[in-house]
Amino acid sequence: MDRVFEKVEDYRQWRSGIDGTRSIGLVPTMGGLHEGHFALIRRSLAENDVTAVTIFLNRVQFNDQRDFDTYPANFEQDFAALEEMGVDAVFAPSFEEMYPDGYRFKLSEGELSRILEGEHRPGHFDGVLTIVLKLFNIAQADRAYFGEKDWQQLQLVKEMTEAFFLSTEVVACPTAREESGLAMSSRNRRLSEEGLRKAALFHQLLNTNRTPEEICSELEQAGFEVEYVADRQGRRLGAVALEGVRLIDNVELSLCRVD
Repeated sequence: MDRVFEKVEDYRQWRSGIDGTRSIGLVPTMGGLHEGHFALIRRSLAENDVTAVTIFLNRVQFNDQRDFDTYPANFEQDFAALEEMGVDAVFAPSFEEMYPDGYRFKLSEGELSRILEGEHRPGHFDGVLTIVLKLFNIAQADRAYFGEKDWQQLQLVKEMTEAFFLSTEVVACPTAREESGLAMSSRNRRLSEEGLRKAALFHQLLNTNRTPEEICSELEQAGFEVEYVADRQGRRLGAVALEGVRLIDNVELSLCRVD
């Protein structure tokens, strides 16, 4: 694949050469690709004539510098996987290319972004919404694919596209999971084998009919650091840390099993 672009103008030139009758799917990523990302990409390939993937480790959405420094990105491996999958283009810009203003201009939302993830990660969603808006403007895709694991992010991106009359359709895709039920994440690679086994308890407890308070207590007793477990809009959402690795997940309340 020779369509790897680091400059906005180069991507736009490639985009302008695509026939207007052909649909374009976009899969935004921060790299460190895993089966969860590949599921999004396969869906885009199946539903569109052309698929573009972005790889951009967006440091302005990290409120913890250590989390940014240890994020397991590997462009060479990612590029090889995307080439094998038959992706049509990869956009992998630098920070300076995406933020020529030095992140002086940013997009903020005043309600949903302030709770749960937003409360525990100040500024996180400003960074997310700003980069997604930029990527949507650059890519000019018909559809963009996001996983349901980041439920709060998904809702904010959907609402942003409506608020700013963007033409890109946001497509929600089910959370990809390990056999244990653990939600797939690039950060899972930082867990030990024992940590990976223990981490499965997080999803298992979210997926019960216990109260959020009971789940928090059981997780803490099992050695997790719990940031929150909360029920919102028919979903149960949670965030924990294990072995210094932050994990998030959510389940549909109506599907929670009865013990």
